Amino acid sequence: MLQTGYDEALAHRIMAAGDVVLVPSRFEPCGLTQLYGLRYGALPLVREVGGLADTVVDCSLEALDDGSASGFVFRDFTPEALDAAVRRAFALRRREAEWQRVQAHAMQQRFDWARAARAYADLYDALTRSRPSSARAES
Repeated sequence: MLQTGYDEALAHRIMAAGDVVLVPSRFEPCGLTQLYGLRYGALPLVREVGGLADTVVDCSLEALDDGSASGFVFRDFTPEALDAAVRRAFALRRREAEWQRVQAHAMQQRFDWARAARAYADLYDALTRSRPSSARAES
């Protein structure tokens, strides 16, 4: 069956069926594709740029050890860097227990506005607490 045009239900089924979602963008100011992958457990394989770098934690040894890994990140926009990241994804996929642990962590990630607003409020509180009392009195 040939599918032309966008089909929301099909897009969700494709994402849910994947193990990895490949997003090797040259530029990516925000990005939603990797967020869909995270939610569905299709681990994002992304280039370290923009919103991709902000939302995907590479499956480095340290991140695997501390449980923060959520995908695969490569820096250089080269075929070799992409190939190395794909090979790392295949290697982890063969280790089922670790793969499932990373998937579970990825699926728990939240990048909603409530989280962003909480981070801004925490930053504001920290900045206003660190101001000298005379500066607070002038405000």
